[in-house]
Parts: sequence; structure tokens; C-alpha cells
Amino acid sequence: MPTTTTRAQKRWREIVADPSLRELPYKVETNQGQIILSPRTARHSERQEAIQDLLRRHAPDGRQPPEYPIATPKGVKQADVIWASHDRMREMRETGDPPTLAPEICVEILSESNRVEEMEEKRTLYRDVGAEEVWIVDQDGQIRFFIDEEQAQSTIAPDCPDHV
Repeated sequence: MPTTTTRAQKRWREIVADPSLRELPYKVETNQGQIILSPRTARHSERQEAIQDLLRRHAPDGRQPPEYPIATPKGVKQADVIWASHDRMREMRETGDPPTLAPEICVEILSESNRVEEMEEKRTLYRDVGAEEVWIVDQDGQIRFFIDEEQAQSTIAPDCPDHV
């Protein structure tokens, strides 16, 4: 678990401190320092809330914040929703802000602008920095659960339905 400040963390702090970027109505990520803006729709936000509700019901012993930044080898990515146990949240905080350690679950909600390759890369990046599972929610609300390969259900929240 790296505790030194990474290049991605330094760049992220610059972005967060930039007053011209504070009020943007977009999800902000970086790709090796380059700023990427993704507009949000109401439907996307509603899906985030639905995923948070599912996690509260089916994995109650953790936190499930939205739009959570995670420093990866290819920049800071913001998972649409995460789930982290209380112990993992503490470990994540110890790595800096944004953390270089991923939560146990990272959830990405597909939108019209996402490419399959982009989601595969994010899955790999989240897993590389410690995510145990990555969930992908498609346009129809279908939830796909991934460890290394796709799974029939979550191992952390096995009773969670596969649709929102």
C-alpha cells in the first residue's frame, strides 16, 4: 500500500484547487494528467442512488459514497459508486487523497458516451489497485459482477440482485 504522494495525486490536488473547475457539472477524471470531463444525466444519478440503496441493503457493514476518486497508474478515475468496509476506508485514507488503494467494490454505470474498451481498462485499473470486485451497470440496469472474469453474483453482497 503506497504511502508516498504519486504523480496522479499531485495532479489531482492541482485540479481540486483550481477555482475554475470547482463548479463544473461534470464528473472529472484524469488520464495520465489530462483532464477528462463527463457530463451526467439525471438517469445516471438515479442509477447511482439505486446502487447505493442496494449496497446499503445487501452489504450494510460498509460505506457507499458516489463519485469516489481513486489514484491509478493511468491517472485518477472516479468510480460512480464504491463500497468499502470501515477497515478498508481507514486503509484507503492512509494512502493519501485520492487514495492509491481501491475499495472492495467499484461500480461503473454505463452511459451513451462510454466505450467497451474504456470499461475494460477501468476494471483492470481498479483491480490493479486493490478492488476485489468491479460491477458494471448497463443501460438497461443489468448489473454485471467481475472479479478477474464475470461472476454470476457478488461475493461480497451475494444476495444483491443483478438488476436495478
